Amino acid sequence: MRFTRPLGGVLLFLSVIATGCQAEPVAPSTATRAVDLLPVRIKTQKGVSLFHVEVARTPAEQQRGLMYRKSLAPDGGMIFLFEAPERAIFWMKNTYIPLDLLFIRTDGSIARIAANATPFSLEPIDAGEDVAAVIEIAGGRAAAAGIHEGDMVSWAAAPG
Repeated sequence: MRFTRPLGGVLLFLSVIATGCQAEPVAPSTATRAVDLLPVRIKTQKGVSLFHVEVARTPAEQQRGLMYRKSLAPDGGMIFLFEAPERAIFWMKNTYIPLDLLFIRTDGSIARIAANATPFSLEPIDAGEDVAAVIEIAGGRAAAAGIHEGDMVSWAAAPG
């Protein structure tokens, strides 16, 4: 679901739109693989919300994100951790369910929430600033949990 790095990715995206063709990412394998779950805590005015999110480690995992998933647990999701802050741009291509995207600054505060991102949309989604991480959760969960921009997010070091 993550599709670019700043300039090169934008050019790739524009060329995809212009030509209408791009190699499709491979659907997830039916083979079972171990999934690292990372506990993520979001401190809100309502209290603390706890999510157990998958870690998108490899470039392939980051590009696939939550594509092809038909459901997502209420406390589930995926986290994209960046080595250095960057302008992370996402889309919803091949994503069947709406998602809330939480863009996290280096200080742990939420820079932007892209709520209920439209399934299958090729519209770029970003925070408008460099971020240290992005967390995807089920669409509508941020509002239901009282999560707002500026709330603080924390997690332990990713396993592995």
